[in-house]
Amino acid sequence: MDKYSSYDDEPGVFPYSPDIDPEPSIEPDHSPDDPHSPDEDHPRSPRRVQGRQKLGVDSIKELGTMQVPEVKSNIHSISIVGQIEGHLVLPPQNKTTKYEHIIPQLVAIEQSTEIEGLLLILNTVGGDVEAGLAIAEMITSLSKPTVSIVLGGGHSIGVPVAVATSYSFIAETASMTIHPIRLNGLVIGVPQTYEYLDKMQDRVVNFVTSHSKITSGQFRELMFRTGELARDIGIVLIGKEAVEKGLIDEVGGVSKAVAKLKQMIADRANNKGVTLQ
Repeated sequence: MDKYSSYDDEPGVFPYSPDIDPEPSIEPDHSPDDPHSPDEDHPRSPRRVQGRQKLGVDSIKELGTMQVPEVKSNIHSISIVGQIEGHLVLPPQNKTTKYEHIIPQLVAIEQSTEIEGLLLILNTVGGDVEAGLAIAEMITSLSKPTVSIVLGGGHSIGVPVAVATSYSFIAETASMTIHPIRLNGLVIGVPQTYEYLDKMQDRVVNFVTSHSKITSGQFRELMFRTGELARDIGIVLIGKEAVEKGLIDEVGGVSKAVAKLKQMIADRANNKGVTLQ
């Protein structure tokens, strides 16, 4: 009697076979008995290894979409989101825009022969004053047409960045917070500290007023207004209010911003001597 014969009379019990791999690591695309299995004239397609990422998984993880549409355009867009990070590295849970990443892009835009305009998209809470002013100065010094659009918010030092472009838009529900410069950390209570803070304040005010329709007196009045912000001084302007104050040029969304930028690019191409306001 065979040593496995005792199992033959028991239904559902099968003898152990050492030739069967209980955990195969590779799944064949076709079974050997499949009539459509490839032969020598038709090479077998690559087998899928267990654990290998499928096509498009990285796109879903990073961008939330299977495939990003690739459109060749003469317009380059830059997003200023979260908090503008300056000389100090912010905690990893903060959504930040690093100014050392933005500045090389602006230099490349100026040198590129294929890029003819810049679309700047803002949704920022503010951040480092010097980093924000550095980005704003770079944007306003570009020789190519530039358009900004405030979506969500363009607060604090995001205000100079928003007005640094040749033309600016703000969404109907977007907001902009205007308040005095605030310092974090240890502050030495000496006259030199207050003088430095006052000069920093003047830098922001002079830049904003020279690149928008608001006057210095109006901007300072909004900045030091009491009763508008809880536990602070300043004001929040929403959509149309920012246009009425002369801070932003027009209320509009992405379609208006892109159309305006294309018009400015066409005007520049037709008249190289046109001055952008």
